[in-house]
Amino acid sequence: MVAEERGWEGNELTVNNDIMVLANPEIANLPGWVVGLIAAGGLAATLSTAAGLLLAISSAISHDLIKKTLKPDISNKGEVMAARVSMTIAIVIATWLGINPLGFAAQVVALAFGIAAASIFPTLMMGIFSKRVNDKGAIAGMLVGLISTCIYIFLYMGWFFIPGTNTFENTPENWIFGISPLGFGPIGAVLNFAVAFIVSAMGKEPPQDVQALVESVRYPRGAGEAIDH
Repeated sequence: MVAEERGWEGNELTVNNDIMVLANPEIANLPGWVVGLIAAGGLAATLSTAAGLLLAISSAISHDLIKKTLKPDISNKGEVMAARVSMTIAIVIATWLGINPLGFAAQVVALAFGIAAASIFPTLMMGIFSKRVNDKGAIAGMLVGLISTCIYIFLYMGWFFIPGTNTFENTPENWIFGISPLGFGPIGAVLNFAVAFIVSAMGKEPPQDVQALVESVRYPRGAGEAIDH
């Protein structure tokens, strides 16, 4: 009687969106090895992607951040140790997020690409198509895009994604101008572009070698005019 009054909310049946990928072959009465093959393919794709991302994270922190910026005199042994420590921290954070997922796979991917769009994408585009943007402008734009996007996401999905710490309920009625936290990446990218150009316009132009590098990216040396066949 209680279930009838509450309708669907009173039904005890729940369906996991992610498990449907493995359940579909079983529903279609396919052999068991098909399910195993799909599971193996998904696991292989997950491990290969995770390995590539871990290598990128560790090298970015140990080489690009520590070696080139914070401590140029660090030894090779110290650089390797920094890479291992940063990789370990990344694994711990990824494990915690895996145990406490933010949503199903599509939501997590949308969230990751939204943050990347607000921070990395504008800088890459400006590095190719603009010779006026300098290092200070690029850094300021990345920080503004990243911080604004993360704050907007944290307000609705919890600070640092800790359950129960969200300031506002994650419902369309509470979103600013109806913008979902998973779709705030383009707004952060626009802020990134704007801040980068404004800060760069207030400062000096990039060195000539940097401008030449940008020009070489546009027109690689040795490339001639297109030939009509």
